[in-house]
Amino acid sequence: MITDKLLRVSTDQALTTTAVSSDTIDLSIARDMGEGQELFMNFAVTTALAGGTSVKFEVIQSASADLSSPTVIGSTDAIATASLVAGYNTAVRVNPQIGSTGQRYIGARYTIVGTFSAGKVTADVVAAIQDGKKFYASGFTVV
Repeated sequence: MITDKLLRVSTDQALTTTAVSSDTIDLSIARDMGEGQELFMNFAVTTALAGGTSVKFEVIQSASADLSSPTVIGSTDAIATASLVAGYNTAVRVNPQIGSTGQRYIGARYTIVGTFSAGKVTADVVAAIQDGKKFYASGFTVV
């Protein structure tokens, strides 16, 4: 997975209550973003979340830079706090028709159940994801 600073919408963003990402991607500048290929938003927990019940990670679009009145274009189910340890990653597929919605900005929304006392997340738009969970049978030889 290759990341790009221009496609980052959250950098170690503290999560305490439901919020939108600290940054946005302006589609009037990134006009050909994802043309002809699948895109994902990768959410990486950089500091374990504590205190709340769950988080739902969403990819959103809005006509305004502050991401008010957003349209959800991809999301996870609610993920329990116990799973959201440092190093946890989840990817959300971005709807490929992002340009046809007529909305200028892309970002993320963190829908939180409960109140978190700790936790940070970084979110990036990426073209490919990696799960880091490739396992091979014992005694397997690569030639």
